[in-house]
Order: sequence, then C-alpha cells, then structure tokens
Amino acid sequence: MAKKNYKSEEDTVSKVLQEPAVAYRRMKSPGVVDWNPNVPVHATQEEWWEHFHRIEEGPFMTWEEHKKKFDAWKKEFLASRMM
Repeated sequence: MAKKNYKSEEDTVSKVLQEPAVAYRRMKSPGVVDWNPNVPVHATQEEWWEHFHRIEEGPFMTWEEHKKKFDAWKKEFLASRMM
C-alpha cells in the first residue's frame, strides 16, 4: 500500500499513515484508544478463554425461561397498548 501524506492546518509537518488500521484509531488521551470495530483485535488464546469465562459467570437464563419471560412481557405490553 502506498504511503499517503496528510497535512493538518494546526501543524505543517506531514503525517504519514503506513497502515489502514491507524486511520481508524481515535486517540482520546495519550495511551487511551477508543474501541472501533474496524480495527482488528489481537489477543492470545488464554486471554480469549478468560474473556469467555467472565461472560459465562454473568447471569444465565435458559431458552425456555427467557421465552416465558418474554411472552409474559409481550402479553402485558400488548394489553397496555389496547387500552
């Protein structure tokens, strides 16, 4: 990929972007990067497993429980709309 030179109005020094992912990152403060779905995330297998286990520790509801709860909410919601 060819290097692209960008000049900002604040400073006259040209900025060179060597990778497309750099263009998607927006810095809030030094060292803090906003999450952007267009930038690839790299992690080790252990980090991914740790992430999945943290998700599994959260509240868990079976499909049947969820369906019962949703049907009760839907019935109540539709009844309130008919009034």
